[in-house]
Amino acid sequence: MPVHNTDIATCFNKLADLLEIEGANAFRVRAYRNAARTIAGLPQSVADMVAEGTDLSSLPGIGTGLAAKIAEIVETGNLQLLHEVENRTHPDLATLLHLPGLGPKRVQALHDALDITRLDELAEAARTGQIRQLSGFGARTEQTILEALSQQKGDAARLKRVLAEAPASALEAYLKSIEGVKELVVAGSYRRRQETIGDLDILVTCEKASPVMERFVEYEDVERVVSQGKTRSTVVLQSGLQVDLRVVPQVSYGAALHYFTGSKAHNIAVRKLGQAKHLKINEYGVFRGKKRIAGRREQEVYAQVNLPYIEPELREDQGEIEAAQNHKLPTLITLDDIVGDLHAHTQATDGRNSLEEMAEAARTKGYQYLAITDHSQRLRVAKGLTAQQLRKQIDAIDRLNANLAGMVLLKAIEVDILEDGSLDLPDDILKELDFTVCSVHSTFNLSRRKQTDRMIRAMDNPYCTILGHPTGRLIQKREPYDVDMEHLVEAARERGCFLELNAQPERLDPPAIYCKMAKDMGLKMAISTDAHSVNDLNLMRFGIDQARRGWLAADDVLNTRSWGELKKLLKRA
Repeated sequence: MPVHNTDIATCFNKLADLLEIEGANAFRVRAYRNAARTIAGLPQSVADMVAEGTDLSSLPGIGTGLAAKIAEIVETGNLQLLHEVENRTHPDLATLLHLPGLGPKRVQALHDALDITRLDELAEAARTGQIRQLSGFGARTEQTILEALSQQKGDAARLKRVLAEAPASALEAYLKSIEGVKELVVAGSYRRRQETIGDLDILVTCEKASPVMERFVEYEDVERVVSQGKTRSTVVLQSGLQVDLRVVPQVSYGAALHYFTGSKAHNIAVRKLGQAKHLKINEYGVFRGKKRIAGRREQEVYAQVNLPYIEPELREDQGEIEAAQNHKLPTLITLDDIVGDLHAHTQATDGRNSLEEMAEAARTKGYQYLAITDHSQRLRVAKGLTAQQLRKQIDAIDRLNANLAGMVLLKAIEVDILEDGSLDLPDDILKELDFTVCSVHSTFNLSRRKQTDRMIRAMDNPYCTILGHPTGRLIQKREPYDVDMEHLVEAARERGCFLELNAQPERLDPPAIYCKMAKDMGLKMAISTDAHSVNDLNLMRFGIDQARRGWLAADDVLNTRSWGELKKLLKRA
């Protein structure tokens, strides 16, 4: 069975969760979490690196001990230390840890007092009012748990895109290598670049004698074969991801790709246009009566209903048909349009690389600039910068820029927005920066009015530039704060502020619908990686996917501009 980077990261994260519940040393827990982030962000396969004899301890934050554990996972598929911890601490407790309002101490308290280890047991205890009786919980926490469980139930069958990528890419490469295979595309929600993936729909054209179906079900990552046929087979991978493979004739390939890419609502809208022209559109082609008149390419399907090609990311029946009819489809942003990154951390706070290392990584990517936005101090204690420490970092960046050819490091900070809307650092230090990213990192449960007012008060500060991860959501882990996004976008535009599109795969914040809202209301956004290592700079592609789903063009995004142009936009009047 192949071991993907995401498998190693998942193993380390689960170990960190259980150690945290046990009350293990915080630095030890953080080491495993940092290792998980490093591995998940690597562009190359760690399994390949192990096979090639690469020294894994050369990776950021990976010492000899962690390197040995990574090799153990790759070579055996398991980690003995994780099994040992699971024997001491019930493994299902890690699932509880990710619910809002449940930290490690509360998870352990629930287990000790009510013998809760599973989500269904937690739900029953919450429904019957047992949780509110425990010291340190209360009725509000109980209600938060019930709401989170309800949300998780709807998400349970879906996998975050970042977790689906490795098994999907490996399977795609395997299938393309089979003799006789001509064209192959992963369709469905995966092709539409959605945040979570339900299953994979793979379409292939091939020569008649190709053994693609037989080889598909024999793939080493297959855990279970659900069905096998000549033109369609279904398997479940070790990750739990279900995969459908369909062999389609070349003459129907475009129609099938359109149909299986979806969304269902988009397909229905296109079919209705066809019906108005007395055409039948399905996965086999476009038909006038019994005669197939199109379907070899997707463009043919759209052309038959007088539409230009519509990019997969837009196919949600949310105005793209009307925009296409009126020749108003956007030219969507691409990764090549990005010339810099406006949110990155160093080892001065909770990053894992130095200023010099982050600068060199950005230059290697061809960036014109990289903003260093380490955290402010008050809410982060040892992890954040005081005003005095920030001044020292400003001086260090100035010295580095004096000898840095080809790009520039921007002086910035990710400053906490406090509960009253004030910023965590004084204006006299903020005014020395190129700009600020202002973010909410605490008190998520304010009412809609109070949370919205809090964030707008922060933007009233003339040194607030970009509102970081504006909804605060963590996909499948934490709901967004209750905030009036339309009011927030309007306030940002009026004050000369901007919104961040955070490219971290667990955030992708804000959701695509709010990216489109910002565009429609004339507010530009920054697509930023929130990088905590040199490898995290590669996460920009996830932000681009989200931006495309939000209809953003290059002109809608701040960091498609040179530093000279950007500087003028960031300067508030």
